[in-house]
Amino acid sequence: MKGKTGNEEKARLAGIVDRDTLSHIRREKGEEEERSQAPLSFRVIRRLFRFAQPHRPLLMGTLAMVILRALQMPVLAWAVGAIVRGPIAQKDVPALVWWVAGFAAFALFTELTFHFRVRWALQLGEVVIHDLREAMFRHWLRLNMGYFNTHAVGRLISRLTGDAENVRVGVQNVLFVSLVQAGQMIGCAAFMIWEDLTLFLVVLGMAPVVWLLNRFFRRRLSAAYRNQSDSFSRITATMAESVSGIRVTQSFSREGLNASQFRDLVQDHASINLVSARTSGTFLPLLELNGQLFLALLVVVGGWRALQPGTDMPLGSVIQFFFLAGLFFSPITVLGNMFNEALNSMAGAEKVFAVLDTVPDWQDPPDALAPETFSGRVEFREVGFSYTPDRPVLRSVSFTVEPGQCVAIVGATGGGKSTLASLIAKFYLPEEGAVLLDGIDTRQLSSPWLHGHLGIVPQQNHLFGGTILDNIRVVRPGATEEDAREALLRLDCLDTIEGAPGGLHAEVGERGSGLSLGQRQLVCFARALLADPEILILDEATSAIDPLTEARTQRAMRALLAGRTSFIVAHRLSTLRYADKVLVMNQGRLVEQGTPEELRARGGAFASLWEKAGMHNG
Repeated sequence: MKGKTGNEEKARLAGIVDRDTLSHIRREKGEEEERSQAPLSFRVIRRLFRFAQPHRPLLMGTLAMVILRALQMPVLAWAVGAIVRGPIAQKDVPALVWWVAGFAAFALFTELTFHFRVRWALQLGEVVIHDLREAMFRHWLRLNMGYFNTHAVGRLISRLTGDAENVRVGVQNVLFVSLVQAGQMIGCAAFMIWEDLTLFLVVLGMAPVVWLLNRFFRRRLSAAYRNQSDSFSRITATMAESVSGIRVTQSFSREGLNASQFRDLVQDHASINLVSARTSGTFLPLLELNGQLFLALLVVVGGWRALQPGTDMPLGSVIQFFFLAGLFFSPITVLGNMFNEALNSMAGAEKVFAVLDTVPDWQDPPDALAPETFSGRVEFREVGFSYTPDRPVLRSVSFTVEPGQCVAIVGATGGGKSTLASLIAKFYLPEEGAVLLDGIDTRQLSSPWLHGHLGIVPQQNHLFGGTILDNIRVVRPGATEEDAREALLRLDCLDTIEGAPGGLHAEVGERGSGLSLGQRQLVCFARALLADPEILILDEATSAIDPLTEARTQRAMRALLAGRTSFIVAHRLSTLRYADKVLVMNQGRLVEQGTPEELRARGGAFASLWEKAGMHNG
């Protein structure tokens, strides 16, 4: 794994958060904060609108309801004042009945508008987040292995869940509620100007105060919500790693220490939430207080003007103006809340788009080759590779494997064996030299084409959710149950798999937890056999199989390896009995190559490994 020693990887699997890991987390947090300098970004909002473009009728309908709703509320407030100033002041009962009936009908229409505004906004938010999550997932599938080696699973889950949910709130609630409230203020302002410009200027005097409050609190709230989002991501990442490594955690009695370190993260998150709550709890009451003070000032000024002799403003107009002013001020607190949620949504959107903006380390060229025939010849020419610039993993590795040969790759842990296999599979590209398949540089080959001619049985046998049968035919979705049985029969392990409760139709559980380690490995064997690839890579493929089961599968393995180019990455030298050639790796260099007999006779590194294996077995 990139940039990790074996001990660091064990610590990660165990969910142990040591000081070095915390330092790395803090550095990563700093990088995220550096990337979020403008939480309210119109560029981000425009990108979100692009995801709404395929649903244009729904978007246009929602915007129409927003505009209609924004205009209806000022009209209702104006109508209340008009009823007081008109039929009530004139004591005209028939006119009052008609006014009240019209007001009730219009209010009912307003509620109908509100229903569709909310309903369509929720629908639009749902489809946008659906498309956004799908885009993220599809983009992840296109990224190279290096990306997943440097990003914790918990953080990726957080992007798809928590951050995407924040964006959903922004689309469904913040955007349209803010537009309604802003439109309501504009409509009320128009009616107030029409009624009395002087009183409206008194109302407008609040604008500088609101602007200063927003300016003062914006940076504090921005930082608080970014910290809140980052802290939650750290908690999610730590929990995911702890659960995946629970076996190691318990075996080393690390429960107490891990719980203590997780408690520190939760405490840190709680402190950040309190800072955010205190800041928001100061900001919103100040907004509301200013609104109440200006309403009081409006009553004083409007009442004074109405009571002056010879005034041209009747008391009914003051009442009407008061209703409009109340509706004008009421969105201020709502917009303050929306501002807080908008910051949260922007933080989530920036992280989601950071995923979508991630460029793969490499991509197939537009004219990538997909040969019609493929024999399986593999050649390494002076290949050099490193996961990090200062730590080379392979140095000037050269060898040739002819079609149909079985090659064993052996050596000490960390020698570069699995990296060789990853380069053959084009999970990575060499930094120096070239890897050639049938004489074609893998850089020029189509990755989907190559993977269609490649079979891999990894050391960490991964099974997907579903049945055993589903997992065997994942490489050939159209394969029948008989095809799967035939593959298991050729491996001489059909009875072992059928021995599981439910047989081929048994649910494997999460990551294959319902099966034994050996059963999981055999399912991966059957999957590779069903794929019938030209190149087969067995990466520590028999490490989880007991010696008795391994003995039973030797004949099937010979059939599996026959006629195809095979690479066996192994510590157990007993798996090398059918190898035509052996590559001995040591600290990233190919130190020996030849047949097992030649290398044993030579008395070098392979002979030493063979002797140690024999001593161990003895």
